[in-house]
Amino acid sequence: MADNAFWIAALTAGTAVLASWVTSRGTARAARIQADTTAGAQRVERLREARRTAYAGFIEQAQRLNDVHWKVSDVVRGAEGGLGPAQVEELRRLRERQRDEYATLRNLTWIVSLEGPEEVADLANTVRRTTNPFHKAIESMIEGDTGAVARFDACYTPFWDALKVFIRASRDTLHTM
Repeated sequence: MADNAFWIAALTAGTAVLASWVTSRGTARAARIQADTTAGAQRVERLREARRTAYAGFIEQAQRLNDVHWKVSDVVRGAEGGLGPAQVEELRRLRERQRDEYATLRNLTWIVSLEGPEEVADLANTVRRTTNPFHKAIESMIEGDTGAVARFDACYTPFWDALKVFIRASRDTLHTM
């Protein structure tokens, strides 16, 4: 009977060791899967936050640039008979401010391009390009071109349409992450 007890004890010990080894492998695998899942979720959240910051900064800067355009409209409103020297001087000041705001928008366009995706980056670039006719019209108004005010006013719709498309695509990108 002593021999049977030894073999039963050996078999029990071997089974316990094997069960412990299988359990530890399963636990290690589960821990690895959980760590990978957590790391992946953190990467996605960091990317989402970086994109959100880039998109929000771009939208805010587009609004700042548009505020300059509204100020230009205020200056030229009611100037059918031509712009006076004070109005031309104010347009020059606003042209300089528009250049500064545009430079910031251009920089933020690059940041949106870095954050991606490509579709949103292309839309940001489209918004940036729609500001060029505003600048040309301001230059023409300063030079005395009487048709420049109408061209300037015609710039709003393409700008706002492009910005709305960018906002929609940005929102969709962030919500699908």
